[in-house]
This record gives sequence, C-alpha cells and structure tokens, in this order.
Amino acid sequence: MVQGATSEEITIIDSLINQGRAAMSEIANADQARIDEIVTAVAWSLYKPENAQRLAEMAVADTGIGNVKDKVVKNQRKTFGTLRDLMRAKTVGIIENNPSTGMVKYGKPVGVVAAITPSTNPAATPVNKTMMALKGANATVIAASPAGWKSTHATVELMREALTRIGIPRDLVQTLPHPVSRNMTRLLMEKADLIVATGSQNNVRLAYSSGTPAIGVGAGNVPVVIDSSADLDDAAQKICASKTFDNATSCSSENSLIILDDVYEDAIRALESTGAYRTSKKERDLIEGRLWVDGNLNRNLIARDADVLARSIGLGEGSQTARFFLVEQDEFNPESPFADEKLSLVLTVYRARDFDHAVQLVTEVLKVQGRGHSCGIHTNNLDQPARLAEEIDVVRVLVNQAHTFGNGGSFNNALNFTLSMGCGTWGGNSISENLNYRNFINITHLVTEVDEDKPSEDELFGAYLERYGKD
Repeated sequence: MVQGATSEEITIIDSLINQGRAAMSEIANADQARIDEIVTAVAWSLYKPENAQRLAEMAVADTGIGNVKDKVVKNQRKTFGTLRDLMRAKTVGIIENNPSTGMVKYGKPVGVVAAITPSTNPAATPVNKTMMALKGANATVIAASPAGWKSTHATVELMREALTRIGIPRDLVQTLPHPVSRNMTRLLMEKADLIVATGSQNNVRLAYSSGTPAIGVGAGNVPVVIDSSADLDDAAQKICASKTFDNATSCSSENSLIILDDVYEDAIRALESTGAYRTSKKERDLIEGRLWVDGNLNRNLIARDADVLARSIGLGEGSQTARFFLVEQDEFNPESPFADEKLSLVLTVYRARDFDHAVQLVTEVLKVQGRGHSCGIHTNNLDQPARLAEEIDVVRVLVNQAHTFGNGGSFNNALNFTLSMGCGTWGGNSISENLNYRNFINITHLVTEVDEDKPSEDELFGAYLERYGKD
C-alpha cells in the first residue's frame, strides 16, 4: 500500500476499480460485433469534428503546448487509424482456430487498466488507450497529467456519454478526480490489473515498480540521416512537416539531423526553402541559455509557436517568419543539451564525413536519450536503411518518411496506429512494438492432440554430431 495515502484517497481508488469491474461484468458476454460497436462509439466521440476542435482548443488553452490546428488533425487521424486497425482484429471469443495444429485461442479481458496519459496529448492519448482496452472488453481508469486534467476530463465525459447512448455502462471509462495526486496515481497503479504508462519517465518507472503488470514506453530523441543519394527537396519537405507538427510535441519528432558531407550545404538550402532558419553561433548560445533552465527544459518555451520562440530568445532578423530553427554542431558532444530531446522547434544538425560516421552519430545521439525508440533516413540507396536496422538498437527505422506521421502508424506503412511507442529492453520497456490491442487481451489456449510431430534423432542432431562427434 502507498505510504502516506489517506483513507479518502484509498476509498476513491477502490470505488473506481470496483465500478470498472462491475461495468466489465455487464459486457462479459458481448460478442465481437457488440465490442466493435462499443469501440466505434468511443472513437466517434473524439473524431466528431466539433468535438475534435473543442478538445484541441481546450488542450492548448490548458497546457500551452502545441497548436490547435495540428491537435485537431491528431485527434482525428490517430482515432481514425486506430479504429481501422481495431476493426480488423478478433479479440473476444474464439480469435483463432487452427485444426491442423489442434489449437483454438480464446481472447479474454486483462481487467481494469490504469492508463497514465501525458499533457502533450490530453485528448488523443486517453481515447487511443481506451479504444484498445475496450476492444478487449476491459475497463479503463485514466490518470491525467495535472496540466491536462481539464481537457482529459472533458474527453472522458464524451466517451462516457457515447457509451450511455448505445446502452453500455459508462463506468467502463473513468478518470481520477481533480486534483490528481501522486498518491492516487500510485494507488491506482497498485490496484489495477494492468498499467499502460505514457508520458514522463518517472511515471514509467513508477509503473514498473508498482507490482502490477505494466507497459511503459520510452523517451524519444529521434535522429534522422540525410544520405548522399536522397531527394533533398522531398526530404526537406517531409522533415519540415514532421518537425513543425503540433510544435514538435511528438516523441517521434526529429531532434537531430545527420547530413552527409557531400550534400550538406545543398540539404541546408533545401531545408531553408521550407522555412528553416539557420542560426549563428551567437544565436545557438542564446537558445542554449534560454531553452534550458538549471539543466531542465523551460516550460515557458517548449512546444511554442516559432515566432514566439524567436522573440522570446531574441533571434535575429528573419527568424520570426521561420517555421523551425537549425542549430549546427561542429562535433558531437554528449554533454550538450542539443544532443537531447528538445520538445521545441529547434533541430540539431550534425555533418557526417561518410555513412560510417553517420551511423556512429546516430548511435551516439541515442546513447544520450532515445535508445530503443526510432531513427530515420532519407535515401535512394536501400542498403543504407538495412544497415541502420542491423546495427542500431531501435524498434523502428523509417525510410523516406515524415517521422512524426509514420512512426506512430500510417496509412502507407505497416505500423499500427498508436500514441505509445514501445522501445524494448533498450528503452527499459516490456514491449518492442507500437502499443496495440494485443497488449490488452489474455489468451486461453485450447489444445487437442494431432498427428505426432516428432523428428528423428538424426534430423535434429545429425549435422552437429557429424561435425563435432558424440564426445
């Protein structure tokens, strides 16, 4: 039990858990069609244009993070894509039947899910996790970021209304009451059946140490290579679109560019043509002095519009019409804050002597932060991305894509839609994939006998014994 928790806090959490379990019991016999209807109802509660707009406005007003236009896109695009993925999956009853192996698989709920959600996406992430949880006939209790609580609470109320509209218990989706305290969040983690934590690494660590099965996701700090063979204009347009989306709040936003020496200046010019501002050394020092305060990112500057950032830092003429800012580094320095995640429209740029050096720089950046998360490359030489996939400890390597739009699922790649990216053991996570419906179901295996599948001793040991002998 959480030390220092009050009897009132314990009562609140117990009530939420019990209400969630009671709501689950009422859909325990729901077939796949009914479950899919439930998921669709919740999806529509955010996808509905006026709701997507209102919640985006609330999110920016409450948190000061990102911008309304892009949050509307995120609310709708992530919800739509996730719904597409979920409608193609079986999760309750018999989900797989293979007579040739004598195996039948039954999908069953994991229970009440504690969903820890961040201030960067106070509407999209709660709905995204709830859709996945409901797909497995689970209940969800959402622990919102304190800064985003108002927006998340409004989002949860819309989901609850959507459930009531179709005759489903609204307590399948609940949220911790305001003010969200650390004690209540930790109590929720202890008493839930599964934790899915997105946001600060402190919350992820708390989830893993709670004693409850947990899925946490790692920190981003995406390095992207521009190779000598890249279409520079295409790369620049995609990097601009990705970096500027929602003012770089996504963990999949590019944080470093690594440009091959022989195309370096041409690539910079291509980036400038999309709205990049090439900072001077003096301006780099100004950014370093103001974007970080006592070693921590300045909350008054992260995820702000480009003109606000430029004015606040005091950048030079032309900067206030820029879309994002390039900070060039003469060499890689792991102690420099520019090597880390910036959550802002500031993009660090390194010059690589050759592709070997580029691979080394990607590795070094990810050692600072972001190991396990992802990296990207713009190239027309498909040997280069294969090498990144072989040598770099990341779950995702994106090729010729706008990283923010591709990493969390896309309509033109095979990654499933999500707002929570697992980073494997490299990032201290239990999953090495995008969070998806499979993480929200238990599976019962019904096993019957089939024809014997037993190879001979020679088939298994023959080659080994022939080479090494029986001694």
